[in-house]
Amino acid sequence: MKVIEKENYKLIYNEDGPTLGVAKDSDVPILEVDGLYFKNLSRSHQLEKYEDWRLDVKERAEDLAKRLSIKQIAGLMLYSSHQLIPAQGMARFGGTYNGLSFDEAKVEPWSLSDQQKEFIEKDDVRHILVMRYQNKEVMSKWNNIVQAFAESQPLGIPVNNSSDPRHGTISDAEFNGGANSDISKWPDGIGMAATFDPELVKKYGDVVSKEYRSLGLTTALFPQIDLATEPRWMRFNGTFSESPKLATDMARAYCDGLQTSFGEAEIKDGWGYDSINAMVKHFPGGATGEAGRDAHYSYGKYAVHPGKNLEMHLKPFVEGAFKLEGKTKMASAVMPYYTISADLKGKDHEMVGNSYSKYIIQGLLRDQLNYDGVVCTDWGITKNQGETVYSFGGTCWGVEGLTEAERHLKIILAGADQFGGNNDAQPILDAYEMGCKEFGEDYMRKRFELSARRLLMNIFRLGLFENPYVDIQEAKETVGKEEFMAAGYEAQLRSITLLKNKNHVLPLKTKTKVYIPNRHIESYRTFFSTMSEPEDIVPVKQDLVNKYFEWVDTPEEADAAIIFMETPICDSYDPRDVENGGNGYLPISLQYRPYTAVNARKESLAGGDPLESFTNRSYYNKTNTTANETDLDNVLNMKKIMKDKPVIVCMKLKRPTVMSEFEPYADAIITEYGVQNQAVFDILSGKRMPSGLLPLQIPMDMDTVETQLEDVPFDMIPYVDSEGHCYDFAFGMDFDGVIQDERVKKYRYK
Repeated sequence: MKVIEKENYKLIYNEDGPTLGVAKDSDVPILEVDGLYFKNLSRSHQLEKYEDWRLDVKERAEDLAKRLSIKQIAGLMLYSSHQLIPAQGMARFGGTYNGLSFDEAKVEPWSLSDQQKEFIEKDDVRHILVMRYQNKEVMSKWNNIVQAFAESQPLGIPVNNSSDPRHGTISDAEFNGGANSDISKWPDGIGMAATFDPELVKKYGDVVSKEYRSLGLTTALFPQIDLATEPRWMRFNGTFSESPKLATDMARAYCDGLQTSFGEAEIKDGWGYDSINAMVKHFPGGATGEAGRDAHYSYGKYAVHPGKNLEMHLKPFVEGAFKLEGKTKMASAVMPYYTISADLKGKDHEMVGNSYSKYIIQGLLRDQLNYDGVVCTDWGITKNQGETVYSFGGTCWGVEGLTEAERHLKIILAGADQFGGNNDAQPILDAYEMGCKEFGEDYMRKRFELSARRLLMNIFRLGLFENPYVDIQEAKETVGKEEFMAAGYEAQLRSITLLKNKNHVLPLKTKTKVYIPNRHIESYRTFFSTMSEPEDIVPVKQDLVNKYFEWVDTPEEADAAIIFMETPICDSYDPRDVENGGNGYLPISLQYRPYTAVNARKESLAGGDPLESFTNRSYYNKTNTTANETDLDNVLNMKKIMKDKPVIVCMKLKRPTVMSEFEPYADAIITEYGVQNQAVFDILSGKRMPSGLLPLQIPMDMDTVETQLEDVPFDMIPYVDSEGHCYDFAFGMDFDGVIQDERVKKYRYK
């Protein structure tokens, strides 16, 4: 037997099979059968089916599911709350070590917190969401510690670590070849869509999978493949656009890249040591919240389909994520959204959140679309509602009056398998007992085993039962390596879109004297429902600017002004409106100046909440303001000062934005979608030719935003600029003029 010792684990090599990994102090026997080695995780001293890596993963999963107690299956059905490694710095997600804070305990940053040990041992949790880790060394070491701890538990089921997207950029970070970076940097989803290149997105998925596996992350809680037909939605920037064809092609490509292993890395059917499970979200499409409101909050709980267009929203799932070109065939997991799909018709349809809906999960996803992978709820949907409709808290929409156990049972009966953000098995055990009384123990046992089989298959496929450990040196060398950093930076460059270039002012000449005004953002309600502090922002570092141009301190000295701005920041609910006798609801404005919703619906399409005494959520004739109105002021003021000298706008475009307020005063406009400032300056200086295309429509005004339908793509009147160019989907320019290439022909209006 060939054995190699590592830091806290050892590797046992099979000549004709997988390498086995076990903790150094493990009590797991290694069995030799027919000259091959197997981990005896059951400690039975005989080879069980689930331990036999020669068998099909479904057979192994079914065997193990039958061995599990209901309590152990309940643990598999849990997906942990957000974990910090080490557990410090954010009170909402913090933890303790031997009863002390991390700083007081004087432990290594990769140590397991008290809470992590408890939910693994007491509640049998085997799916962990890693929100933040200190660095790649800490993450890989923590993975090995947590896997050794899980291995020590009965039956030795390894941990499936997961993460939300973590490849976003830091705007003022510089690309220098990527030496020793913590992870490669790529644009937002909508930025990847702006490249109009599914092959690039497949490459992105392949890089993500290799970096994640090196860290010990084996499930991606993405891609976000919602069809972005509602321009005001706050999560628009995470999508692959409003185009059914483009979003579908991108979804398919990304999942193929994430899930497919090749060559020696492949175990079977495309799955292997370079694969991670793709959990696509949000079924059946989360981008149709009425008036653009988001379902993280009670005020945004309702999705609507005034265009009767649900089937189109299913395309990125049905024709994309569920119809892969690679051998894995379909995304291995699906996450429904929080929303109540208020206007769907069907005999089993209820006004409940999507994960609670038997009509949506069992009827549509399971029976009609034949999906047999894991269905995991979004995070926190079984927790109680917050104190107000704008609180960030539990999201039990439509079932606020049920107990937590009743909510768990309803989700299980609806056809889902797993509960996001839950560490406590007791509500699932209570749900099981309730189900036994209603349906019988045999029915409930079979139902639990069905979910266990689905969940276990996603662990078996990746080879984690054989070796869940990662090589720390390999993680250091793989994550953020030069090749991956260069690929991410290339994607950033390819995403940037040139919309206007009057008199060919771009590219700017080397050492052009430029003035860049600071930005100011007023207080606004944050994602966690707290109020931010007003903020003054220096948008770009002077030393970066001076690598391309000459930074000057006043606009009077400058040859050109460069204004950095972003999509309007706007709240959609204000408790002060309630205090003044209103219903609290305000329009989400995509323009900078105060907006009055004179064309809004007088009666909302959906409404109703235990905390409200009314159902009409209309904001008709109400006025709202934005927190970054001064972004517009910067453009207008610069134009007055600069006169005939060029004013250049660099906009971070998170969702469609009304540009009529500033476009006439700008000589050039480029849009970016979450990139490093260095990439912007590579375009401004002509070091790189722009090639991105608009992955959305720029609306003519707020009236066209207000009258478009939440579930219908391409139904706004696009803005036409002073040069006669229409800012429609798939519009973009290079320094020679409007781009008319195969991408435009393939995807416009499809």
